[in-house]
Amino acid sequence: MRRLFPIILLLFVVLAKEPEAGSAARLTFGQILHDERIDTLRAYLSMHNSPLAGEAPHFISEADRLGLDWKLVAAIAGTESTFGKHVPSGSYNAWGWGVPTGAQSGIAFGSWKQGITTVSEGLKYRYIDRGAVTVEHIGRIYAASPRWAGNVRFFLNKIEEFTPADPSLLAVTL
Repeated sequence: MRRLFPIILLLFVVLAKEPEAGSAARLTFGQILHDERIDTLRAYLSMHNSPLAGEAPHFISEADRLGLDWKLVAAIAGTESTFGKHVPSGSYNAWGWGVPTGAQSGIAFGSWKQGITTVSEGLKYRYIDRGAVTVEHIGRIYAASPRWAGNVRFFLNKIEEFTPADPSLLAVTL
């Protein structure tokens, strides 16, 4: 019993400190080893030569923190800027965030991370928490184009269905 006590205590402390992770995460001894969503999103964005590919972990962590669909903010970037490839120079604004209809630019962010955080929080607090709980509801407020929601839904589905071509991207090493 004396030998088991430190192990039980360690497991209790580690498990108590770990936030609940998405279903794709692997939990071993209270530590998250792998989240397949990160690999999937990174590979999908890389396939599109997106400058956002390296931010896949941040997309996932912000979505988890705010209770958003982990694909939503990336799908909006796909719709608005071809995943960050077509943005006003130096703006890091892949989402058309704060760009009035007809304008060529809007809010500029200091980094992709700042943009992901700002857009994620904006969607949560200014849209979803106020009743716009579907992509279609969000689209009526977010964009002038009636096709916006369909385009976002297209990318949501493509990311969901995507399987990286390199199976080693999904391997877990213990």
